[in-house]
Amino acid sequence: MNEARESGPRWYATPLDRAAAAARARQLDALAEPDRLRVLSGVASRPDGRADATSLAAELDLEPDEVEKHVAVLIALELLEEVKDRPRTFMPTAETWMRFSRLIVAMERPGHPAASRSERRASVGSEVELPPVLRRITDRLAYRFSSTFSKETVERYVADSYRLLAERARVSAHLPSLTTRFVEDRLNALAVTSGRDLRGTAEVLFVCVQNAGRSQMAAALLRQMAGDQVHVRTAGSRPSGQIDPVVVEVLDEIGVPVVAEFPKPLTDEVVQAADFVITMGCGDACPIYPGRRYMDWPVADPVGQPLEEVRRIRDEIAARLTVLCQKMGISLD
Repeated sequence: MNEARESGPRWYATPLDRAAAAARARQLDALAEPDRLRVLSGVASRPDGRADATSLAAELDLEPDEVEKHVAVLIALELLEEVKDRPRTFMPTAETWMRFSRLIVAMERPGHPAASRSERRASVGSEVELPPVLRRITDRLAYRFSSTFSKETVERYVADSYRLLAERARVSAHLPSLTTRFVEDRLNALAVTSGRDLRGTAEVLFVCVQNAGRSQMAAALLRQMAGDQVHVRTAGSRPSGQIDPVVVEVLDEIGVPVVAEFPKPLTDEVVQAADFVITMGCGDACPIYPGRRYMDWPVADPVGQPLEEVRRIRDEIAARLTVLCQKMGISLD
């Protein structure tokens, strides 16, 4: 099984489509204006990554109205966003940090003003690539997974996971904590695929389109039914921002918790870690790897359905899970 799990690519890249390329080209064009780049850099270089137009104007020796115009352009291009609890205060977006961190901030080592150019580049690469909150997450998880993965691997997963969640987030307030949980799940899956986790527990992955209804319902029910006899993950081919409230309600009716869960994008390592991959309406989005058992359950999507229909879907999934547990040899006594 381990040999099969290690087969197949773990990382892949695809060319930008026309819309994505056009969006990035507009961002690059905007940053070609020196003062606009300085405004973005002025925000990013603050200790907390936040600044207002008035203080930026004084710091950069620009007129306040000129700074405000640049800020408006940067917000329109999703390079800056307003801090929700501090009106007229701005911070770089997640996309800015991921795409342009080396471009917008120059670092000098404290106490070493004459540091060489190569040293400064190394400092920027290690200290400015991620915003402060993500560096703290990286440090904590690098310590936790120190016997399994390098800090560089953890940092890569933190940056990628934050980007994936930020692309779909409706509210950014909880993104750091969700990122921590998402990275933990992905690294644990990676440990399984690389043979570094030998606990032997069956791994089941449920995949649907939004990861807001069917897959979350199936995972919650299986955890309740099988306990620690199985390890369960979920993902979505096009995940939404939150679990459907009616799904939460019908599970709560029977005492099955799901409120702590959240929609997650489908990533390669969670598929490779699974012994059973169960898809529900996500088409061909799930990559195929040898050594796994794939099943497609034609279950209706509960999102947007009336309460009685969602209860029917819940019961149908529970019945399918009972059969699945029998196939896996899991006792439900």
